[in-house]
Amino acid sequence: MPKVVTVQEMRTIEKAADAGGLTYDRMMENAGRAVAEAVLERIGAPGGKRIAILVGSGNNGGDGLVAAHYLAEAGAQVSAYIAGGRPQKDANLARLQTHGSLIANAADDQRHRVLHNLMMTSDVLIDALLGTGFRLPLRDAAQEVLAAASKALETRSRPLFVVGLDCPSGMDCDTGAIAAEALEADLTVTLAAAKVGQFRFPGAAAVGELVVADIGISEKQAELASIQTELADPRTLRLWLPPRPADAHKGTFGRALVVAGSVNFPGAAALAGMGAYRVGAGLVTLAAPSPVQAVVAPQIPEATWVLLPHEVGAISAEAVEILKGELGASQALLLGPGFGQDPSTGAFITRLLGVGEGSPRTHIGFVRSESRRGESASLPPCVVDADGLKLLSKVDLWPSRLPRPTILTPHPGEMAVMTGMSKDEIQADRLAAARHWAAEWGHVVVLKGAFTVVASPEGMATIIPIASPALARAGTGDVLAGAIAGLLAQGVAPYGAAVLAAYLHGRAGVLAGEAHGTTASVLASEVADMLPEALVELASGAAPV
Repeated sequence: MPKVVTVQEMRTIEKAADAGGLTYDRMMENAGRAVAEAVLERIGAPGGKRIAILVGSGNNGGDGLVAAHYLAEAGAQVSAYIAGGRPQKDANLARLQTHGSLIANAADDQRHRVLHNLMMTSDVLIDALLGTGFRLPLRDAAQEVLAAASKALETRSRPLFVVGLDCPSGMDCDTGAIAAEALEADLTVTLAAAKVGQFRFPGAAAVGELVVADIGISEKQAELASIQTELADPRTLRLWLPPRPADAHKGTFGRALVVAGSVNFPGAAALAGMGAYRVGAGLVTLAAPSPVQAVVAPQIPEATWVLLPHEVGAISAEAVEILKGELGASQALLLGPGFGQDPSTGAFITRLLGVGEGSPRTHIGFVRSESRRGESASLPPCVVDADGLKLLSKVDLWPSRLPRPTILTPHPGEMAVMTGMSKDEIQADRLAAARHWAAEWGHVVVLKGAFTVVASPEGMATIIPIASPALARAGTGDVLAGAIAGLLAQGVAPYGAAVLAAYLHGRAGVLAGEAHGTTASVLASEVADMLPEALVELASGAAPV
């Protein structure tokens, strides 16, 4: 899968590539060609198309000039607007001049009249003004050019297709901070690896569709291969889908035991159960208080049920004894959706984890040993979600009491409760927060939100390249937790199940929004209903990359 790097990591990777024989000039040539190819894929036949390129003084501008050459060679009418000094003997600029392309200099453009004309008459604008090394504030000619370009865009009567080369100019590719004058891209073609700032707001909103372009650096290069942050890529994820043999029976695809719901939140059980079924689990058993079954059973007739003891509709501690007989026949256990915060359910979690039961090494559901600290002999692979996480955080030494690795699925608010950090601190660097706490707790962390982050205890992290308001709706997290449990039940390893489910869940949200024509009307149940479409898309190789 594509790597996600910091600006300094990218510099180190490029330096090593150059030392290994892939020169900076060759990387620039490969980069410009890749950008041109990405543009041509989206605009179709280039004949008669007008393409303007903003060219800066650095390597990013050089990449833009190479792209200009290949686009002109393909038949497009290309114009270059030089907004920074280029080297006196610029081979790429000289090559573009042989095509007879218009080349304008910002220094000679009074009141930016030429720029305004290009912005008004072009079909495509390639922003190659500033590269990944940019740091705020925006100054001088670059600020003036971007401000003038933005003003011109406001007066256009038809859309202009804007392409960011490596990143939108004016964006900090480490922090996601971005200048007010920056142009919002429809497409960003980033080079060799994605950049961490492309998944941090506010800059992430200006990236548009993101394509990671190959510039010739081998994926086996040590400096690149050692990066532990990846971007979820459907070409790889489709290989992780569990097989569906023709001679299968329901036992082939496992049983997911979903402990969920309370009288105030009955729908969570149905949503989680549907999530597990829609990703292919053979059997989903809902363990819930009887008032929940009465409401939910008609919504998910495929489920089997285990009725749990409860106090005024909330799961009580006595439910542990009922569950003990179900654990051995289950391949995945989901705890938490719709639990609520009733003390009786907190007592259930505490007893399930064996606190206060017998000796320190013998707990209900657990058989401990010094060599296998925190391992469980009887609990299947676990997912803990929603209110289950808040209740879990109140249990003494809870990380060591869960089977390893359990999958924890907090949103930023739940993460704040579990860690003592503020939501703002977590959101400021979601990647670092997820990675730190996964290592600290020894469990897989799925930090939900725009660009969900999945982190492993070993330091790996995967960013899901999806941010959709369609998923900003109560209940969608229950669907995700169920989908993770459904994949666990089919034998997918915990980290893989978390990444695969988060990707499918994100695509299902996008597809549901497209089906409605608006993200405002998408319900959590419709995200569950779109999981089959997301599966088909991924399995067939049709998922966008």
